[in-house]
Amino acid sequence: MYWLVEEDKQLEYLLNSGYKEAFIEVIPLNDQVHPNNNKISLVYLRPLNAIKGFMVCVTHSETFSVDITLLNALISKFDVLYCRDKKEILHYFPSKALYDINTPPHPYIRPTTRAHDVMYNKHRENPNINLFIPVVKHYELCETIFENLKANINIKKTDYDKFFNSRVSVVFNAIERNGIRIHNDTFEGYFHPVSGEYVHTQFNLKTLTTRPSNKFKGVNYAALNKENGCRKAFIPSNDSLYEIDISAFHPSLSCRLVNYSFPSVDIHSHLQQLYGVSYGKSKELTFKQLYGGVFDNYKHIEFFSKIDIYVRELWDKFQSEGEITCPVSNFVYKKETLENMNPQKLFNYLLQNLETSTNVRILWDVLCLLKGRKTKLVLYTYDSFLFDWDEKEEELMVQIKDIFKKYKFNIKTKQGYDYDFR
Repeated sequence: MYWLVEEDKQLEYLLNSGYKEAFIEVIPLNDQVHPNNNKISLVYLRPLNAIKGFMVCVTHSETFSVDITLLNALISKFDVLYCRDKKEILHYFPSKALYDINTPPHPYIRPTTRAHDVMYNKHRENPNINLFIPVVKHYELCETIFENLKANINIKKTDYDKFFNSRVSVVFNAIERNGIRIHNDTFEGYFHPVSGEYVHTQFNLKTLTTRPSNKFKGVNYAALNKENGCRKAFIPSNDSLYEIDISAFHPSLSCRLVNYSFPSVDIHSHLQQLYGVSYGKSKELTFKQLYGGVFDNYKHIEFFSKIDIYVRELWDKFQSEGEITCPVSNFVYKKETLENMNPQKLFNYLLQNLETSTNVRILWDVLCLLKGRKTKLVLYTYDSFLFDWDEKEEELMVQIKDIFKKYKFNIKTKQGYDYDFR
């Protein structure tokens, strides 16, 4: 059978072929458009026991188009669909068969062809630009991606690979799908032109520490300025925005690593008394020591004494065994893949991984609770969870708070008509 699939009878041949495992890559209308607002142009499928890949045509200037219902039936036939980016492809095919073979800490940068570079340099704003790049060039690109990643298919799957595929990709795809409602004029005044009343965030999960970044079209949604008024651009589609912040998140996580419990609910207030300084200065001293190393004059404080010992023992294990395994996610930091490491940097990496994996558990529980509800989780930023809240679902917010209690975190809340909360 020819590699180009543009008629239903060809698609039916693939449907009846008995293929159970394949590699998949989606070519949207424009690579620069958010997947939630995009549509499919082409779908590349490379069955593992086939001698070539197939390019299925949904819409393209050079080809006929297959029935999308038949394509969905074909996708559903596979037991496993290996992919470059599960979170991305879930926007197009919410299939349980998808399995990401491009997990951290080795991010794979999607390549291009010369034809793609030329067209995008000249016409990147064209929302249908991929319809005019020759199909054979898209096929060439997909064949390259498969050749680059195919070895990962047979590598033994780790516990972290399973965690990434069953939880991480799914929860961040769900947040991206929800989007955030905006006040158009205010948003455009601070950021960029938009069409429609919603914007969608885009998480990069393939980072060195596994802590996701969140940036799309130049907007860093993980670090929106709190002072310049830009947060007023984000408004609810329901009654109000409701933010839940985890109090003293990294100190709380550090306690779990060293098996220590503070005698007070307010960690920063307790340490303030031990330091003998203001509350703000207390927070500053705590974070400096967690991220930069314990000061000699505070090693008598039991919490920091335990942290100091833990950091040194973690480093000794890393040096002697060449790796450490993170709690919760089972992600492995390997000495051979990390450069310029030192004891404190290693501890910070582990803390960021624990932050992310713990939050993934929380996000999973929250998103399961929100199924079928009007209230939506619209933004996540490390220790903060932003909800677009339907106030008639008051009992739901109580249940959401109970999830944080389940994981033994103290929280603070804010509520308002915009994200500025003033």
